[in-house]
Amino acid sequence: MLFVVAEPNRHATSCGERVWTSLWKMRDLPSVTVALPTAVSSPCPLLADEPADTLCSVTGIHVPQGTAWVPAQLDLSHFVGRNGDICLRALEKALVACVDRGDARHDLAVWGAAALQRDSRLNRRLAIAVRGWGCITKLRGDNPQSITTLRKLEELAAFAIATLAARSRALARERGHCPALDAVGEHIADSSPEIVTRWRRAVSDTAIRHRNLLHMSPWDIFPAGQPADCRYLDLLPLLRCANSLSFRRGVDISHWSLNEFRGFYERVGAILQAGSDAGLIAKQV
Repeated sequence: MLFVVAEPNRHATSCGERVWTSLWKMRDLPSVTVALPTAVSSPCPLLADEPADTLCSVTGIHVPQGTAWVPAQLDLSHFVGRNGDICLRALEKALVACVDRGDARHDLAVWGAAALQRDSRLNRRLAIAVRGWGCITKLRGDNPQSITTLRKLEELAAFAIATLAARSRALARERGHCPALDAVGEHIADSSPEIVTRWRRAVSDTAIRHRNLLHMSPWDIFPAGQPADCRYLDLLPLLRCANSLSFRRGVDISHWSLNEFRGFYERVGAILQAGSDAGLIAKQV
């Protein structure tokens, strides 16, 4: 399996143009996946973003090197009722079950490498892939180019991450938060009493058991089982809700042009860069 991490640039050199042409020609080789530079984030404002410099060969998740992840999948199209509405109660139950199963797997997993075992203990990372964004848009007959459609999906993504984080916080209260928070707290221990008190209050209010939770793929904004319709590219801002990303493709793009192929990655890259720039502003706790 070959993962190629590309950096789209509209002002590319002739060498860059040749690279993208080569990637386009290899687009349907199952052994080649094109990814972008990215980072993993946390729903907990006390835990910093981390650069993702490695691609997991098993899951395709873009992760920091030496990190241990428990994956899970959930398809939103399974929760659409006949009237097109999402059954939020059933979705909430399924999301909570994903967190519970992932937590149990971290307790039982033998990772085979000391670095992975340590990361599992410190961060208890989950990659709960919520899929089917394009599918539910099509099922409900929504216009993928409408800002109203995007806002509805963003509300659903916010519900998903809020549900996952709430369950992780509940487990943190029952079983203990991820020890990575204690490692951060060690750097604050020698600060003023006021700062230490504020830190302890923030931990009490926001601590979670799993550093990362919601996982997405940019290819899931297209309906499954049909050629990728470029109108759905307007749903790509949903990626801003994710804590981790993967770039394995499961949709047909044989009808795309080279410019459409590269344009897809440029749009994803712009969204990720905007999210990275926003992350430079300190989170308030």
